[in-house]
Amino acid sequence: MMQRLKIVIVEDELIAAEFLKDILEREGAKVVDIVDTGKDAISVCIKEKPDIVFMDIMLKDNMSGSEAAVEISRRTETQIIFLTAYSDPEMIDYAVESKAAGYLSKPYNKTEIIATMRLALAREQKTQLQEQISTDTNSVKKVEDVELVDGYIYSGKYHRLIREGQEVEVGPKALKLIELLSHQPNVSVSNEQIMLHIWGGIKNDKTLRSLVFRIRSTISENLIKNVSGIGYMIQSYD
Repeated sequence: MMQRLKIVIVEDELIAAEFLKDILEREGAKVVDIVDTGKDAISVCIKEKPDIVFMDIMLKDNMSGSEAAVEISRRTETQIIFLTAYSDPEMIDYAVESKAAGYLSKPYNKTEIIATMRLALAREQKTQLQEQISTDTNSVKKVEDVELVDGYIYSGKYHRLIREGQEVEVGPKALKLIELLSHQPNVSVSNEQIMLHIWGGIKNDKTLRSLVFRIRSTISENLIKNVSGIGYMIQSYD
């Protein structure tokens, strides 16, 4: 899940920064830089556009991590996770203004770091999906028919699965999956994006596999294809 993530660490204690970097990279994330001032934090985030920045509150220049986070949030889509040994009303206000994804208390705990990372990623994916669905509402209505394998057709106009002129009865979750995949036929969609669309949150992979199994068992084995390590695609005729 984390191998695609680009991370920037903003921390004024090198040993703590290296410890955090080691944990993140063991999880597959890529730490693109470690900096210790607010000015450098803003500069590197604008340049590298990381997915997440771990932001210490106390830095080595005259700018606090909270102030740097607000500026980064205004100029990038980067998720902010605060690193702090304390919590006070001012920090909470900055966290709200910078739309922070959360904060970690020092000393660092590996389990909490990984959990906070995953929550930030899930939040970002959910937001992106909601924006995409909102933006594409009108274009979705313009999709009349998507010709799928084995004689199936997904009707974008009526939001139904059809075969030989008759509606194919499927459950609401199955129809949601078919609808999502039909927007990009023959293109893989990630497990996380599918889960957010169907259930509104990240589920166990078994839950999604079970849904796909039911579709294959009752409709067609060929309709939905597993893309190893990524997710699923729906197969259509070019």
